[in-house]
Amino acid sequence: MFKYIKSDLPASIVVFFVALPLCLGIALASGAPLFSGIIAGIVGGIVVGALSGSKIGVSGPAAGLAAIVLTAIGTLGGYENFLVAVVLGGIIQILFGILKAGIIGYYFPSSVIKGMLTGIGIIIILKQIPHFFGYDAEPEGADSFFELSGENTFSALLHVFDNIMVGSMVVGFIALAIILLWDKVLSKKGKVFQLIQGPFVAVVVGIVFYVLTQSNNGLAILPSHLVSVPIPEDAASFMGQFSFPNFSAITNQEVWIVAFTIALVASLETLLCVEATDKLDPHKNVTPTNRELLAQGTGNIISGMIGGLPITQVIVRSSANIQSGGRSKMSTIIHGFFLLISVILIPRLLNMIPLSVLAAILLIVGYKLAKPRLFKEMYNLGWKQSIPFTVTVLGIVFIDLLYGIGLGLGVGIIVILLKSYQNSHFLHIEDNSNGKHKIKMTFAEEVTFFNKGAILRELDSLPRDTYLEIDLIKTRYLDNDVIEILEDFAFKAKERNIDIKLISKRGVVENPPSFIEFFKTRPKSKLSLS
Repeated sequence: MFKYIKSDLPASIVVFFVALPLCLGIALASGAPLFSGIIAGIVGGIVVGALSGSKIGVSGPAAGLAAIVLTAIGTLGGYENFLVAVVLGGIIQILFGILKAGIIGYYFPSSVIKGMLTGIGIIIILKQIPHFFGYDAEPEGADSFFELSGENTFSALLHVFDNIMVGSMVVGFIALAIILLWDKVLSKKGKVFQLIQGPFVAVVVGIVFYVLTQSNNGLAILPSHLVSVPIPEDAASFMGQFSFPNFSAITNQEVWIVAFTIALVASLETLLCVEATDKLDPHKNVTPTNRELLAQGTGNIISGMIGGLPITQVIVRSSANIQSGGRSKMSTIIHGFFLLISVILIPRLLNMIPLSVLAAILLIVGYKLAKPRLFKEMYNLGWKQSIPFTVTVLGIVFIDLLYGIGLGLGVGIIVILLKSYQNSHFLHIEDNSNGKHKIKMTFAEEVTFFNKGAILRELDSLPRDTYLEIDLIKTRYLDNDVIEILEDFAFKAKERNIDIKLISKRGVVENPPSFIEFFKTRPKSKLSLS
């Protein structure tokens, strides 16, 4: 677990600074005690991080559940009654894992996953711009178009310039400059700049700026524009921040309805995030989805038992982990311990961090998720990829995360059904080993993203030192999702000493350097092999 500690430790610090305001902001948006968000972040980091099979995924409270939590606390008659639903939701998630429901995660189209990542990136940018300039009407972590303050995402942007806090804006720009300088220049100059991450330096500078400008009327940053961690006076008051479920409410039918809702929504968000983080992972690790559901369920049981919010794997923290060079689950676990230790030992120091500095960190995370070139790449892949992608992005920006994904998935299914109407599809695997590790995989006439799970499972089960022959002679349509699976498998095949022979109408090629480049020359369309 400590093999990549030199990469995981700096990454965990960045994830900690990203997670801290999000935990507090999501708790505030949920109408729950502020400390409940911290509890969920700690449990998501330490417990779920330890049990999960994901090497780079980070779990914690999710903005997508905030509206459900806010409504449920009122409906169930109090936060302690709601915690019973969280515990029951965790048990239901464990049942999902036992029943192998995690396979659902393999059936989300690549275009929708990319649309989700891009949409979240845009939302991060749009939501953090007000915080960057010192307009903190909306809690950190909100992702819905319509805000609790009565504004929407774009009206809030219009009001920014009437509510600029000079001190917040100045330190925000300083922090942004430091992060960009570190990322583009200093990180390439020496190992010390890779060990000490730019966001950490930006936070330290932000604290120094706050301390030095307290007496300056023009640059002073008010407490409402700083991190706001609850400060206990003693051990008893610290323990008093924990809440416990009222199990006498377990017979209430409404509690069970909320529990199932939490389990279903949290599981879907987690599976979507798993698919997305695996796609972002430069090392192409594959997360076992059923184990992830078991880990998330265990985390929600523990979080609910001690007063925490519901937990899911979350893309903002996971992408920050990847972008900061995290390699193993240690970065997730360490960030959880940082949350725990910091709220016990240094809450007053944390409360000197300007929100605009943390907004600067998140702006960089958002930009890296929603780079403009991705729109051109998706357009070039053809309408079957670009339309679900675009619908997903627009749905996330103008409604919220789950609606956007639902709309994109609906459009993606319609596209596939239109194509499937013309040709049936199946996957046929023929084993010609005869005592040797030689396997022939013959693709059908039509191979779509519905075949992702089967193909991925077969490729992952191949033994080391295998000679794999992939026959595409009869294949007329090969979905872009399947091409990406082959591309990722080629990376792993080298580590497992698997040789690949590709047979198609263009000829025969041994160990193609890139499946994506090979299929770019398709004569009729981006996805046609005939």
